[in-house]
Amino acid sequence: MTLVERTKLAPDFEICRIINGMWQTAGGHGQIDVDAAILDMMQYHTAEFTTWDMADIYGPAEILFGKFRQKIEKAGIQGLTKFVPSPGMMSKSIVQYNIERSMQRMGVKSIDLVQFHWWDYNDENFVKALENLTKLKQEGKIRYIGLTNFNTETTRKIIDVGFSVISHQVQYSILDQRPERLMIPLCNKHGIKILAYGTLLGGFLSEKYLNAPEPVRADLNTLSLQKYKNMIDAWGGWERFQELLSCLKKIAMKHNSSISNIALKFILDKPAVSGTIVGTRLGISEHRVENAKVFGLNLDKEDLDQINGITTKSNDLIEVIGDCGDEYR
Repeated sequence: MTLVERTKLAPDFEICRIINGMWQTAGGHGQIDVDAAILDMMQYHTAEFTTWDMADIYGPAEILFGKFRQKIEKAGIQGLTKFVPSPGMMSKSIVQYNIERSMQRMGVKSIDLVQFHWWDYNDENFVKALENLTKLKQEGKIRYIGLTNFNTETTRKIIDVGFSVISHQVQYSILDQRPERLMIPLCNKHGIKILAYGTLLGGFLSEKYLNAPEPVRADLNTLSLQKYKNMIDAWGGWERFQELLSCLKKIAMKHNSSISNIALKFILDKPAVSGTIVGTRLGISEHRVENAKVFGLNLDKEDLDQINGITTKSNDLIEVIGDCGDEYR
């Protein structure tokens, strides 16, 4: 297996550049067998995929992570979770209760990275939430604070207030390159690393959908497929998507690789990107060996020109959807 790349989000905090995403445990992706899921997590760890991305709202994700940690040597595991509260009062006791609940579920004395999400910008209690997250960081319950799915304007406000965040998790793929317009210039200026999700469009960026008829709603049997089919429609539709898949397949054949590998590498090569979150359907399917091939792949100018030749013909997603995260509000 190709050596799995790692990178530093902070001087004393290193992660795997392909991060195991646990949204699929939240429901809508098939039934989770706990024992099979934990066994799968152990196999990911053995294969050096040691970084896990979860959230307090991802069903049993944090609990599974805690059970997994009990089974193996705890050194070398990175647990990234999210704090996704309902808007409203964000007192110290409310924030602390939620963070300590995540700590207990995860079986940790300090959470490596808490990625904060806020649903309603009109409710400025998000500032109070960040104040209290910062206090918990100072108390040692949190090592680092990040953001997830904030737009650029609100991210700038957070920075201007003086909050210290090391990362921002946003949707970023060959189709959705919105972060490059506004978000990445701001993050680069302030040393904030990008963690990209949706890079494989829930599996649409694969040979499975090359030359396939456009799926109808009944075919979209996971929340990921439903979400990213909407993204394909907004980007340019199924016919243009097939054009992109055909292009990626040619590049993949040139490199003895796969469409998914090319799609992952395209985003991992972006200078602002520290890692990509790839969903793990624990106990159902796995792509560890396939994903590891990405680290031995080198896309050249011809490859990039071919991809960009198609993406430049697509719709402007900032005009269609809005800035990063605006689709959630």
